[in-house]
Amino acid sequence: MLVAMTAIDSATLLRANPIFAGIPAPEINALARLATEETHAARAFVFMEGDAARWLYIVRSGHVKIVRHSKTGKDVVLELLGAGEVFGGVAVLEKRPYPAAAQATEATTVLKLPAEPILALAERHPRFVREMALMIGRRLRSAHDSVESLAVDPVEARLARTLLRLAEREGKTGTGGVTLPFHLTRQSLADMSGTTVETAIRVVSRWLKDGRLSEAGTRLVLTDPEALREMADRVVE
Repeated sequence: MLVAMTAIDSATLLRANPIFAGIPAPEINALARLATEETHAARAFVFMEGDAARWLYIVRSGHVKIVRHSKTGKDVVLELLGAGEVFGGVAVLEKRPYPAAAQATEATTVLKLPAEPILALAERHPRFVREMALMIGRRLRSAHDSVESLAVDPVEARLARTLLRLAEREGKTGTGGVTLPFHLTRQSLADMSGTTVETAIRVVSRWLKDGRLSEAGTRLVLTDPEALREMADRVVE
Protein backbone atom coordinates (compact mmCIF):
# COMPACT_ATOMS: atom_id res chain seq x y z
CA MET A 1 0.00 0.00 0.00
CA LEU A 2 1.42 3.40 -1.01
CA VAL A 3 1.18 6.24 1.50
CA ALA A 4 2.03 9.91 1.31
CA MET A 5 5.42 11.07 2.53
CA THR A 6 6.98 14.45 1.87
CA ALA A 7 10.38 14.82 0.26
CA ILE A 8 11.50 16.56 3.46
CA ASP A 9 10.58 13.47 5.52
CA SER A 10 12.40 11.22 3.06
CA ALA A 11 15.49 13.42 3.04
CA THR A 12 15.60 13.37 6.85
CA LEU A 13 15.48 9.58 6.85
CA LEU A 14 18.25 9.36 4.24
CA ARG A 15 20.53 11.81 6.05
CA ALA A 16 20.17 9.79 9.26
CA ASN A 17 21.58 6.67 7.56
CA PRO A 18 25.39 6.18 7.55
CA ILE A 19 25.23 4.81 4.01
CA PHE A 20 24.26 8.25 2.72
CA ALA A 21 26.76 10.14 4.88
CA GLY A 22 28.84 12.53 2.83
CA ILE A 23 26.32 12.79 -0.01
CA PRO A 24 25.76 16.50 -0.74
CA ALA A 25 22.42 17.90 0.43
CA PRO A 26 21.19 18.77 -3.10
CA GLU A 27 21.67 15.15 -4.19
CA ILE A 28 19.96 13.82 -1.04
CA ASN A 29 17.03 16.14 -1.70
CA ALA A 30 16.83 15.06 -5.35
CA LEU A 31 16.90 11.39 -4.33
CA ALA A 32 14.24 12.01 -1.68
CA ARG A 33 11.88 13.41 -4.29
CA LEU A 34 12.08 10.07 -6.12
CA ALA A 35 11.33 8.03 -2.99
CA THR A 36 8.08 6.18 -2.40
CA GLU A 37 6.71 5.01 0.93
CA GLU A 38 4.82 1.73 1.28
CA THR A 39 3.03 0.08 4.17
CA HIS A 40 2.83 -3.69 4.57
CA ALA A 41 0.67 -5.74 6.88
CA ALA A 42 2.17 -8.38 9.13
CA ARG A 43 3.40 -11.40 7.12
CA ALA A 44 3.08 -9.53 3.81
CA PHE A 45 6.07 -9.77 1.49
CA VAL A 46 7.93 -6.64 0.43
CA PHE A 47 9.54 -8.67 -2.35
CA MET A 48 10.10 -12.32 -3.14
CA GLU A 49 13.29 -14.24 -3.67
CA GLY A 50 14.18 -14.01 -7.37
CA ASP A 51 12.30 -10.78 -8.04
CA ALA A 52 14.09 -8.19 -10.16
CA ALA A 53 15.99 -5.73 -7.94
CA ARG A 54 14.23 -2.51 -8.90
CA TRP A 55 14.36 -0.82 -5.50
CA LEU A 56 16.61 -0.19 -2.51
CA TYR A 57 14.58 -0.20 0.71
CA ILE A 58 14.88 1.42 4.12
CA VAL A 59 12.73 0.37 7.09
CA ARG A 60 10.89 3.42 8.37
CA SER A 61 8.90 1.69 11.11
CA GLY A 62 8.19 -1.90 12.09
CA HIS A 63 10.40 -4.85 11.22
CA VAL A 64 11.32 -6.83 8.11
CA LYS A 65 12.82 -10.29 8.11
CA ILE A 66 15.05 -11.45 5.27
CA VAL A 67 14.07 -15.02 4.47
CA ARG A 68 15.70 -17.70 2.35
CA HIS A 69 13.78 -20.80 1.35
CA SER A 70 15.82 -23.97 1.86
CA LYS A 71 15.66 -27.10 -0.30
CA THR A 72 13.75 -28.84 2.49
CA GLY A 73 11.02 -26.22 2.25
CA LYS A 74 11.88 -24.63 5.59
CA ASP A 75 12.33 -20.86 5.82
CA VAL A 76 15.64 -19.64 7.20
CA VAL A 77 15.64 -16.12 8.67
CA LEU A 78 18.90 -14.43 7.72
CA GLU A 79 18.21 -11.02 9.26
CA LEU A 80 15.62 -9.17 11.28
CA LEU A 81 15.82 -5.47 10.37
CA GLY A 82 14.38 -2.53 12.26
CA ALA A 83 13.89 1.19 11.72
CA GLY A 84 16.59 2.88 9.66
CA GLU A 85 18.11 -0.31 8.26
CA VAL A 86 18.71 -0.78 4.53
CA PHE A 87 17.94 -3.90 2.52
CA GLY A 88 17.94 -4.90 -1.14
CA GLY A 89 20.81 -2.55 -1.95
CA VAL A 90 23.47 -5.08 -2.88
CA ALA A 91 21.21 -6.74 -5.45
CA VAL A 92 20.53 -3.29 -6.93
CA LEU A 93 24.26 -2.50 -7.19
CA GLU A 94 25.03 -5.91 -8.69
CA LYS A 95 22.03 -5.74 -11.05
CA ARG A 96 20.86 -9.19 -10.09
CA PRO A 97 17.60 -10.54 -8.62
CA TYR A 98 17.00 -10.35 -4.89
CA PRO A 99 18.72 -13.44 -3.40
CA ALA A 100 16.17 -13.76 -0.59
CA ALA A 101 12.65 -12.62 0.26
CA ALA A 102 11.76 -9.71 2.54
CA GLN A 103 8.69 -10.11 4.73
CA ALA A 104 7.09 -7.76 7.27
CA THR A 105 6.81 -9.29 10.73
CA GLU A 106 4.29 -6.66 11.85
CA ALA A 107 2.62 -3.60 10.35
CA THR A 108 5.66 -2.03 8.66
CA THR A 109 6.42 1.05 6.61
CA VAL A 110 9.34 1.11 4.17
CA LEU A 111 10.87 3.81 2.01
CA LYS A 112 11.91 2.59 -1.43
CA LEU A 113 14.34 4.24 -3.82
CA PRO A 114 14.46 3.32 -7.54
CA ALA A 115 17.51 1.42 -8.77
CA GLU A 116 18.59 3.83 -11.52
CA PRO A 117 19.42 6.85 -9.32
CA ILE A 118 21.06 4.55 -6.75
CA LEU A 119 23.37 3.18 -9.44
CA ALA A 120 24.16 6.71 -10.60
CA LEU A 121 24.86 7.74 -7.01
CA ALA A 122 27.27 4.81 -6.62
CA GLU A 123 29.14 5.95 -9.74
CA ARG A 124 29.59 9.48 -8.41
CA HIS A 125 30.32 8.66 -4.77
CA PRO A 126 32.65 5.73 -3.97
CA ARG A 127 32.03 6.35 -0.26
CA PHE A 128 28.42 5.23 -0.76
CA VAL A 129 29.63 1.88 -2.10
CA ARG A 130 32.20 1.60 0.69
CA GLU A 131 29.58 2.21 3.39
CA MET A 132 27.33 -0.36 1.75
CA ALA A 133 30.20 -2.86 1.75
CA LEU A 134 30.89 -2.22 5.43
CA MET A 135 27.24 -2.81 6.25
CA ILE A 136 27.21 -6.08 4.31
CA GLY A 137 30.47 -7.11 5.99
CA ARG A 138 28.90 -6.69 9.42
CA ARG A 139 25.89 -8.72 8.38
CA LEU A 140 28.05 -11.45 6.87
CA ARG A 141 30.04 -11.76 10.10
CA SER A 142 26.80 -12.10 11.99
CA ALA A 143 25.55 -14.68 9.49
CA HIS A 144 28.83 -16.61 9.75
CA ASP A 145 28.52 -16.69 13.53
CA SER A 146 24.95 -17.92 13.19
CA VAL A 147 25.92 -20.72 10.77
CA GLU A 148 28.78 -21.77 13.04
CA SER A 149 26.40 -21.76 16.00
CA LEU A 150 23.92 -23.98 14.14
CA ALA A 151 26.65 -26.54 13.60
CA VAL A 152 27.96 -26.84 17.15
CA ASP A 153 25.85 -25.08 19.78
CA PRO A 154 23.01 -26.56 21.86
CA VAL A 155 19.57 -25.30 20.91
CA GLU A 156 19.11 -23.44 24.22
CA ALA A 157 22.35 -21.56 23.61
CA ARG A 158 21.14 -20.55 20.15
CA LEU A 159 17.77 -19.38 21.43
CA ALA A 160 19.39 -17.41 24.25
CA ARG A 161 21.86 -15.82 21.86
CA THR A 162 19.07 -14.76 19.50
CA LEU A 163 17.14 -13.09 22.31
CA LEU A 164 20.24 -11.33 23.60
CA ARG A 165 21.16 -10.08 20.13
CA LEU A 166 17.70 -8.59 19.64
CA ALA A 167 17.71 -7.09 23.13
CA GLU A 168 21.12 -5.48 22.59
CA ARG A 169 20.02 -3.96 19.29
CA GLU A 170 16.58 -2.69 20.19
CA GLY A 171 15.69 -3.64 23.75
CA LYS A 172 14.31 -1.12 26.24
CA THR A 173 15.81 -1.47 29.71
CA GLY A 174 13.45 -0.97 32.64
CA THR A 175 13.00 -2.07 36.23
CA GLY A 176 11.63 -5.45 35.15
CA GLY A 177 14.38 -6.24 32.66
CA VAL A 178 14.97 -5.65 28.95
CA THR A 179 11.80 -5.54 26.84
CA LEU A 180 11.84 -6.37 23.15
CA PRO A 181 9.98 -3.47 21.47
CA PHE A 182 8.08 -5.75 19.08
CA HIS A 183 6.12 -8.98 19.08
CA LEU A 184 8.44 -11.92 18.42
CA THR A 185 6.50 -15.03 17.49
CA ARG A 186 7.78 -18.43 18.55
CA GLN A 187 7.96 -19.32 14.85
CA SER A 188 10.22 -16.33 14.10
CA LEU A 189 12.39 -17.13 17.11
CA ALA A 190 12.68 -20.72 15.93
CA ASP A 191 13.55 -19.66 12.37
CA MET A 192 16.24 -17.27 13.61
CA SER A 193 17.73 -19.91 15.88
CA GLY A 194 17.65 -22.88 13.53
CA THR A 195 15.22 -25.03 15.50
CA THR A 196 11.60 -26.13 15.37
CA VAL A 197 8.70 -24.05 16.60
CA GLU A 198 7.82 -26.85 19.01
CA THR A 199 11.26 -26.63 20.61
CA ALA A 200 11.08 -22.84 20.79
CA ILE A 201 7.69 -23.03 22.50
CA ARG A 202 8.94 -25.61 24.99
CA VAL A 203 12.14 -23.74 25.88
CA VAL A 204 10.50 -20.31 26.11
CA SER A 205 7.72 -21.74 28.29
CA ARG A 206 10.34 -23.16 30.66
CA TRP A 207 12.22 -19.86 30.79
CA LEU A 208 8.98 -18.02 31.53
CA LYS A 209 8.31 -20.44 34.38
CA ASP A 210 11.90 -20.17 35.67
CA GLY A 211 11.86 -16.37 35.61
CA ARG A 212 14.49 -15.86 32.93
CA LEU A 213 11.77 -14.31 30.77
CA SER A 214 8.41 -12.65 31.35
CA GLU A 215 5.78 -11.19 29.08
CA ALA A 216 4.52 -7.63 28.84
CA GLY A 217 1.43 -8.00 26.70
CA THR A 218 2.68 -9.60 23.48
CA ARG A 219 6.33 -8.69 24.08
CA LEU A 220 9.02 -10.76 25.70
CA VAL A 221 11.00 -9.30 28.59
CA LEU A 222 14.47 -10.59 29.42
CA THR A 223 14.15 -10.51 33.21
CA ASP A 224 17.47 -12.28 33.81
CA PRO A 225 19.82 -11.39 30.96
CA GLU A 226 22.87 -12.68 32.83
CA ALA A 227 21.37 -16.16 33.14
CA LEU A 228 20.61 -16.10 29.41
CA ARG A 229 24.14 -14.89 28.66
CA GLU A 230 25.60 -17.79 30.64
CA MET A 231 23.37 -20.14 28.68
CA ALA A 232 24.37 -18.52 25.39
CA ASP A 233 28.04 -19.18 26.20
CA ARG A 234 27.47 -22.90 26.57
CA VAL A 235 29.10 -24.38 23.50
CA VAL A 236 30.20 -27.84 22.57
CA GLU A 237 33.97 -28.14 22.92
